[in-house]
Amino acid sequence: MTIPYSPHTRFVRWLALGGILSLIIWITLWQLIWSPHPHISPVAITIGWLIPLLLPLPGIIKGKPYTHAWANFVLMLYFVHGFTLLYVDNGERWLAAIELLCTSSAFIGNTLYARLRGKELGLKLTKLSELERAEKAQFNRD
Repeated sequence: MTIPYSPHTRFVRWLALGGILSLIIWITLWQLIWSPHPHISPVAITIGWLIPLLLPLPGIIKGKPYTHAWANFVLMLYFVHGFTLLYVDNGERWLAAIELLCTSSAFIGNTLYARLRGKELGLKLTKLSELERAEKAQFNRD
């Protein structure tokens, strides 16, 4: 039996999915059309920028809370890139600002979705005290 999404969970799921898909489209347009690198193959650079975003995409499309959670680690690369260009490069400042907007929406959507859907599905981390108790019982069989 599939547990239905609450309206809020459905909204943040679409925010996360929309954010990551818009970031994929944005990076592609940026690196291939609007500001291709003059000395390195724009196709190679685009592929290099897209591979990290494509890794969590199947799990995000399927709506897996765990994938949404770890996808935020991948998004940190794009946060750092966007903030760096926003500060350093006047010519690509507007491109970096939109990259940050896409990344932020994906990050917020992923975080909220992982939390809300995890609660709906009853997923939770085991408390540290319970883990310690289980380890003591397992290894201290004197």
